[in-house]
Amino acid sequence: MDSVLSACGLNGKKEKVQEERHLRANDREFNLSFKYANNAIKTSKYNIFTFLPLNLFEQFQRLANAYFVFLLILQLIPAISSLSWFTTVVPLLLVLCITLAKDGTDDINRHKNDRQVNNRRVDVLIDGQLKSEKWMNVQVGDIIKLENNQFVTVRTLTLLYTSSDPGTNLKVKQALTVTGDLGDNIDTLAAFDGEVHCEAPNNRLDKFTGTLTVQGETYALDNERILLRGCTLRNTEWCFGLVLFGGPDTKLMQNSGKSVFKRTSIDHLMNVLVLFIFGLLACMCTTLAIGNGIWEHQQGTSFTAFLPRQDGANAAFSGFLSFWSYVIILNTVVPISLYVSVEILRLGNSYFIDWDRKMYHTKTDTPAQARTTTLNEELGQIKYIFSDKTGTLTQNIMTFNRCSINGKSYGEEKVDFSWNSLADTKFCFHDHALVEAVKQGSSEVHAFFRLLALCHTVIDTLNSQLFYQAQSPDEGALVTAARNFGFVFRTRTPETISVVEMGINITYELLAVLDFNNVRKRMSVIVRSPDGRLTLYCKGADTIIYERLHPSCSKVMEVTTEHLNEYAGEGLRTLALAYKDLDEAEFEQWRERHHEASTALEDREEKLDAIYEEIEKDLMLIGATAVEDKLQDGVPQTIEQLAQADIKIWVLTGDKQEELLHESFMVTPLQKAQVVELVKKYKKAVTLAIGDGANDVSMIKAAHIGVGISGQEGMQAVLSSDFSFAQFRYLQRLLLVHGHWSYLRMCKFLCYFFYKNFSFTFVHFWYGFFCGFSAQTVYDEWFITMYNLVYTALPIIGLSLFDQDVNDRWSMQYPQLYAPGQKNQYFNKMTFVKILLHSCYSSLILFFIPYAAMQDTVRDDGKDIADYQSFAFVALSATVNHFFLWGSLSVFFAITFTMYSNGMYLIFTSSFPFIGTARNSLNQPNVWLTIFLTTLLCVLPVVALRFLLIQLRPTINDKVRYKVRQAKAVLPPPPRRFPRRRISTRRSGYAFSHARGYGDLVTSGRFLRRPVKTRLTLFPLVESPLAENSPQTYRSIGEGAQRS
Repeated sequence: MDSVLSACGLNGKKEKVQEERHLRANDREFNLSFKYANNAIKTSKYNIFTFLPLNLFEQFQRLANAYFVFLLILQLIPAISSLSWFTTVVPLLLVLCITLAKDGTDDINRHKNDRQVNNRRVDVLIDGQLKSEKWMNVQVGDIIKLENNQFVTVRTLTLLYTSSDPGTNLKVKQALTVTGDLGDNIDTLAAFDGEVHCEAPNNRLDKFTGTLTVQGETYALDNERILLRGCTLRNTEWCFGLVLFGGPDTKLMQNSGKSVFKRTSIDHLMNVLVLFIFGLLACMCTTLAIGNGIWEHQQGTSFTAFLPRQDGANAAFSGFLSFWSYVIILNTVVPISLYVSVEILRLGNSYFIDWDRKMYHTKTDTPAQARTTTLNEELGQIKYIFSDKTGTLTQNIMTFNRCSINGKSYGEEKVDFSWNSLADTKFCFHDHALVEAVKQGSSEVHAFFRLLALCHTVIDTLNSQLFYQAQSPDEGALVTAARNFGFVFRTRTPETISVVEMGINITYELLAVLDFNNVRKRMSVIVRSPDGRLTLYCKGADTIIYERLHPSCSKVMEVTTEHLNEYAGEGLRTLALAYKDLDEAEFEQWRERHHEASTALEDREEKLDAIYEEIEKDLMLIGATAVEDKLQDGVPQTIEQLAQADIKIWVLTGDKQEELLHESFMVTPLQKAQVVELVKKYKKAVTLAIGDGANDVSMIKAAHIGVGISGQEGMQAVLSSDFSFAQFRYLQRLLLVHGHWSYLRMCKFLCYFFYKNFSFTFVHFWYGFFCGFSAQTVYDEWFITMYNLVYTALPIIGLSLFDQDVNDRWSMQYPQLYAPGQKNQYFNKMTFVKILLHSCYSSLILFFIPYAAMQDTVRDDGKDIADYQSFAFVALSATVNHFFLWGSLSVFFAITFTMYSNGMYLIFTSSFPFIGTARNSLNQPNVWLTIFLTTLLCVLPVVALRFLLIQLRPTINDKVRYKVRQAKAVLPPPPRRFPRRRISTRRSGYAFSHARGYGDLVTSGRFLRRPVKTRLTLFPLVESPLAENSPQTYRSIGEGAQRS
């Protein structure tokens, strides 16, 4: 977008859109009249006054919470209230308080971050003096001073800076000549009154349009003059800048808008199931209400003598009231604590990822990080992975491996470069024939390396050793290759390039730099040699160069194409080289048109591209280069592991189709996101996107799971991701271990949760048929309150945090364990139906076994035990004993004896009516027998069915667990090493991923060189054995069985 559109208000009217920004340097009064945003930022949601009401409003938008408020209102109506108010209030308050604490903690952290950023200090030129100000007090139009390694406060226009060299892969910014001449004199800067007209605030990071007017002269401004907020100043002692945008208007804040809220597939399924549960609740209440009406009509008149009806009450009205009473009683079927429990589990599993030392990268001191706590189980369901290539799968470190010159391919044997005193000792090449061709003076070979030494925007740093600073690793590798073969780039000025050709110093006049961009996919330089010869040297993507070749190059082009295909098959990044001799008169005419286009205020880039097209034609092909971007450690093994887990891996890259992976496509950043969206829409599969650069952000946000790699291309991908780590190889552990465990734990939790709630609630349903549908509860009210909060909550939370079907080593050894998550086998609609049927069976056992056992039973002393309270106690004991872990039974009995004690009855008579029930029941052997029998009948069918399924239809988990038992303490055999495979026949293009060069800087005259300062290494980095563990490879179960 070129501008930011305002959102529609509630009245449907659109806010006024700012079309252009106008400001004046050092004139706050003038700039304040436009009411531009100041530099304060606010990412927090609440303040001390709005937190409680706003957060509660948000919470009650959840259906379950709103439903329980409705229940509370029903319970306040005496005619239908069948339970005390605290049975609803206590669970609801607990859920609300936990959520309040979580949201409050998150917002406090946001407030702290806001204060930390807003209170940073920066030097601002105010009233002719540099004063230290807080970031939030900086205004549009102020002139600020930034120093080396300091964060850029706001989006500023670079006015002037000290001499510097740009670091490798750093973005180069330069000032206009008119502002660069201001110097660092404070009085001169305070008198500067330039006016800027520029674009309105927007989120375009790659483009800026504006003009600067100084003393009646107008100068064009573009993205090369702008420093963005959040960037860090490097290799420059200081810099002065004019503030153009502040706070929410900066590019950083414009790009940090609300991200799409990601929800897991289990979340979507739970929403559907909750709606079904509401329908089930309505059906049960309706059935019982109808039963109440029938019972009142047939039997109710017999009880009117001691239970008189109210005036106007009849059977139909009694059934209506009974419906709402049963809505209150059966409320436990609605999972109010489900969402809070799920959040606790996800938070715990997120910490396990953060704490995993096997995903910690020692060299960069980078641990794995779960940046969101809502997507853990989705890691166990990934079907498609979309990956960037450069920097994600590769190290982004280039080496010159092969080349084709005039139809001949080189690069077979290792070469000794000791004959060249200026050679880089780290450089390695394999072909003596190329060295001999250079020494023998082959004109084609010399032209090849001369082009590499001249056609670039590399900047030299002269110290005790020659050192190159390049915009991209590709450029550095090519210039280094030319250096080792005798064509050494030494230094440059805005008008000249000095090289050493086979020991002879030669200076070329630099006439023009036709810089690289993502549309052109090539760069050219025009130079004049000492003998007056004009030559254009061009390098770029082979498809782009081929379109501009002279027809006489057809034969060389065919052979070179074969070589390019061969290089691509080896996974190398290729580049075509060409040149053209120019006529002096023709060049002068072109030069005039080029000057007009370069000073145009409108459509400058389009006009320059058209001018470049005029001269970059009828080129003569010299050859092609092939550089290798080496894969990161463990990438082939990781891909092999993920493939064995039936995960499809697609590479979406700016390069051409590449080697190694299942699928690979050449796409733009926007197309990356579109591909992900297409797969999500039509494949209905869970997707994961992984990348390390800003061009991967859209893809990371579009996928179900976004993973950022903290690499050499900055932190943009990490900041937009859901999970992050330092190396691609950690992805297999994230998915095959943490993803597998998280999905398994979540499914077990949900199965248990719904099962216990249904079983508990159905007991009330069956009891309705034996109490005249009177909406009387089976259980004590305090037991109902404590059931979900204490008795059945802690065991499943513990299980869901620490349960493992197999340990991490076996999870990596057998990637097939990942398949059930992809197929959603452990929790789906069919699983829910099975849980419902199982709960129905268990509730019948839990109700009718105690009912039959207590119906005509007497105590040892002959007294009657078949009272309502004793039956209720036996039923609830059987229920808890069935669900609770043995280690926690003491908690249940301790609470029970306390609530049913004489003391609680005497203090709260109306609230604790079950006085002595526990002592009266538990001292009878038949009660213990009933509890044991009930538990046995509930568990036995499940155990028997599980045994039969393991024998007849074992799952992959059953098979692996069997092998674990067989292996006992024996570790799996050493992993097999898989050879590195290259399967692509398409060529790789360096130019498709190369960044814009230093062309403008080279010709500007605004840079100088500064010696590189060496620094002592205080703490040498040593990779720990733990971090160097090679990813374990797949071994089939059948193969393992044969070996065992």
